[in-house]
Amino acid sequence: MSVFTFLACALLLTACGGGSGGASSSGSAAEPVADSQLSAQAALGEKIFRDTSLSASGKLACASCHNPDNAHAQTNDLAVQLGGPNLDVPGFRAVPSLRYLNLTPNFFFAADGTPTGGFDRDGRAGSFAIQAARPLLAPHEMGNASKADVVANLKRASYAEQFRQIFGAGIFDDADAAFDRITFALQQYQKEDGDFHPYDSKYDQFLAGKLKLNDAELRGFALFNNPAKGNCAACHISSKGADGSSPLFTDFTYDNIGVPRNMRIAATANPAYFDLGLCGPDRLDLNTRTDLCGAFKVPTLRNVATRKVFFHNGRFTSLRDALGFYVRRDTNPEEWYPLAADGSVMKFNDLPPQYWSNVNVTEVPYNRKRGMTAALSADEIEDVIKFLGTLTDGYK
Repeated sequence: MSVFTFLACALLLTACGGGSGGASSSGSAAEPVADSQLSAQAALGEKIFRDTSLSASGKLACASCHNPDNAHAQTNDLAVQLGGPNLDVPGFRAVPSLRYLNLTPNFFFAADGTPTGGFDRDGRAGSFAIQAARPLLAPHEMGNASKADVVANLKRASYAEQFRQIFGAGIFDDADAAFDRITFALQQYQKEDGDFHPYDSKYDQFLAGKLKLNDAELRGFALFNNPAKGNCAACHISSKGADGSSPLFTDFTYDNIGVPRNMRIAATANPAYFDLGLCGPDRLDLNTRTDLCGAFKVPTLRNVATRKVFFHNGRFTSLRDALGFYVRRDTNPEEWYPLAADGSVMKFNDLPPQYWSNVNVTEVPYNRKRGMTAALSADEIEDVIKFLGTLTDGYK
């Protein structure tokens, strides 16, 4: 299909292609900005989201790792963040952005058996509220020993009386009930505050007919959609929905692409440690589905150009390298995986051998063989990067 055809598709807004993080030691977050559009519960959730005193260290808030000024993602390039009472306990997965999650469906298996939806990188959480609970309690995140400890911290906060007014004078008498209200408030904040889903990128304005993309961005867009080239739109849908809704650049499905092991994660010092996504170790209900081992949720690509690390294990620290891995994983595996003593490439080294067959090797661009030409050239990767830059929020 020609570039002209793809650009025409873009202008017609039709599809042209195919089918919780750890904590950081960044300290207190910026002061909240009043939003008269938020409900009382959501406005309270914003205060909770930014409150470092709710952590065991007294220095960590939700906003420390999910910084509003960096698309609600991390601001450093650590593979995993540090948390716990002394901010010295390393996590296990890279911090995901919290942007554009409000339309995430509950986890389900589609008619063809495809796992879809759910919060967290393995889809184990069914709502914002459930997702919010773990960071408050995880030893490698905010590090509270119990729900009662979280509630006790909030009871001393400056907005404790506001919490009582909203949820009842006796709310602090029941730690479980109070903790549930904390996570509910966090949920409402993320659902209601437009900063989590502003749809104001250059691409959104392009779709609205308010501006044009430049030549490099249009070339990148065509490559992004082209099923014989980038084929990115197969999972990262770039067209408007049938109801005219703005694209989320994810289909909420899961994929196993054999991301290389990241030795910057402390847990990988143990050769027996593997993060298998859908089948564990965090998610337990699918641990017998060995066909799903190694699969992680397809993230939105909105704001991807602002990310500091890429993939569930933070293996790459540049968008260029992440895209290079996508298209050269199989044509030039020696660039991404370690070599064995005999000089052979140890592909898919972050999976036990019995799960190597789960890795996607059939869809473009993963259908290449060693020595073949990559699906995208270096110049084409640069054009795709230019297009992905148009997905950054706040374009003016």
